[in-house]
Amino acid sequence: AEEYRAGHIPGALSIPVGELKARLEELPKRREVVAYCRGPYCVMAIEAVELLRKKGYRAHRMEQGVADWRARGWRIESDGEGAQR
Repeated sequence: AEEYRAGHIPGALSIPVGELKARLEELPKRREVVAYCRGPYCVMAIEAVELLRKKGYRAHRMEQGVADWRARGWRIESDGEGAQR
């Protein structure tokens, strides 16, 4: 949650992998879901994608995390600050 507040991809939801099964109804079943976390060595997104696919979601993992997104100069949102570049 702290990482999400510090900066996330616009439109992203913060659902820790341990809560994912109980919060599946928050995710759109008819759209692709992209899971991401800290970066290429973070296994939480891998676990999330496995669970989502088992539940019938079209899920993918963004291999690079939000830090790479930010480094490319792409838009980031953070709580209380609105959208940033």
